[in-house]
Amino acid sequence: MAASFETSFPAGPSAPAVARRAIREFLHSHGADPRALGDVMLALSEVVTNAVVHGYRGEAGEVRVAADHSDDRLVLSVADRGLGMAPRHDSPGLGLGLPLVGRIAKRVDITAEVGGGTLVSMCFSLDQPTL
Repeated sequence: MAASFETSFPAGPSAPAVARRAIREFLHSHGADPRALGDVMLALSEVVTNAVVHGYRGEAGEVRVAADHSDDRLVLSVADRGLGMAPRHDSPGLGLGLPLVGRIAKRVDITAEVGGGTLVSMCFSLDQPTL
C-alpha cells in the first residue's frame, strides 16, 4: 500500500531530530521494519543538517521533509529555501555528509530550486534490516 507524508519545521539545531522522529513515526504507522531504518535515519540527519547549516547559514528558515512509501521502497525529499548550493571559500570541499548519503541511498538527486534553495531526493530499499 502506498502512503505519503509531508511536514515542515524551523531550520534550527533540533531540525534533524524533529525530522527523524516524524519519518520514524510515519514509517512505523505504515508497517516498515524499524530495524531497516538505521541508514535512512542517518541519511536524513545528514541532509537536514546540511539544509540548516549550509542552506540558511545561521539565518531563520524552514525545512520541508516529504516521504513516499510503497512496499519496500521509500523516497525521502528534503527541501530548503535557503541560499542554495554554492562554492564556499571557508569550506574544504564536499565534506562527509553527501558522499555518505550517496553510499547509503539507492539513488540521490540534488536540485537547485527555482527562486533559491535546494531539494535533495533520496531513494531507499526497506526490504532488509541494516546491521
